[in-house]
Amino acid sequence: MSLIVDNLSVRRGGISVLHEVSMTCRPGQALILRGPNGVGKTTLLRTLTGFIPYASGTATLNGASLSDRDAFQSHLAYTGHSDAIKAQLTVEENIRFWADLHNNSSATDALNAFDLLSLSDRLAGKCSAGQKRRLGLARMLVSNRNLWLMDEPTVSLDAASKDALSAIIKTHLQGGGMALIATHDTDLVEAETLQMTPPPVTWDENAYWDGEPAL
Repeated sequence: MSLIVDNLSVRRGGISVLHEVSMTCRPGQALILRGPNGVGKTTLLRTLTGFIPYASGTATLNGASLSDRDAFQSHLAYTGHSDAIKAQLTVEENIRFWADLHNNSSATDALNAFDLLSLSDRLAGKCSAGQKRRLGLARMLVSNRNLWLMDEPTVSLDAASKDALSAIIKTHLQGGGMALIATHDTDLVEAETLQMTPPPVTWDENAYWDGEPAL
């Protein structure tokens, strides 16, 4: 299983926000997305998840095309700027919800990996920013997905939690998993780097605004 992206481009409201990005990520490999804010790192990740439509180019994952959204997404898990937790549920209820969704029985192991067992009965909405981030990241461990897409995963994490995340990513890679990570942390995991550059400033006067913000 490999992720192969070829000349992937995205235009929002006639403006180019991702221009002809190409890359390959293979089993056991992590790829770090680098570049200044606004260069398109989040756009690339959200396009691969299917949240943002692409204008041109191709992407395949385990032979499934990005144009076949269900097949493509069945191989990946995504964690973004939002922690995607349910505030009215406890920490344990949150992770068990995701574990049950993915037919995974390792909810307790995921909580333990991110040092959340002592918070099992706390309402997620009452957790600190760092605790919410760890809970959001714990979803990756119960996803049963080979490719992890991670957007600034170390935000709100203390040093110990960053070390734990680094170890978890390394274990995922050692098991043949893959990771595509947008991060400014230079020591999260040893990996190749994709240096992204700003897209050319162009305008398509025939394009229309569809309500989706450029990210």
